[in-house]
Amino acid sequence: MSLQEQIKKDLMTAMKAKDEPRKGTLRVVMGEFGRTDKKTLADEDVVKILKKLVKSEVETLDLAGGDVKESPFIRIIEDYLPRTASEEEVRDWISKNVDFSKYKARMQAMREIIGHFGGNVDGNMVRSILESL
Repeated sequence: MSLQEQIKKDLMTAMKAKDEPRKGTLRVVMGEFGRTDKKTLADEDVVKILKKLVKSEVETLDLAGGDVKESPFIRIIEDYLPRTASEEEVRDWISKNVDFSKYKARMQAMREIIGHFGGNVDGNMVRSILESL
């Protein structure tokens, strides 16, 4: 089952269970799917849309002074996102696989690191790790 189908199924379940926060969040997500040109989306496209929604909500909460960790909107969407690599995992991989001697500056290794982890790593975290090395 694709991620888009899973979200649609979970929306129906939330509607039957009268789970208002989940229902509202998943309706926003489905609305974003409807704004695309395609009727069915690949999982990669769904993940991009979900990440965009989370980023938008984080920015809104930052401006309003809200707590990002307590946002049910973000928590519900993050359930559908792939697990992101932890700082410990990234540091471990860097120490084993990155040869900084082939780069003029440490920051040039970001492409290699992010390429390895794909979209499952936070670029700001990688940057802070490289700055601390």
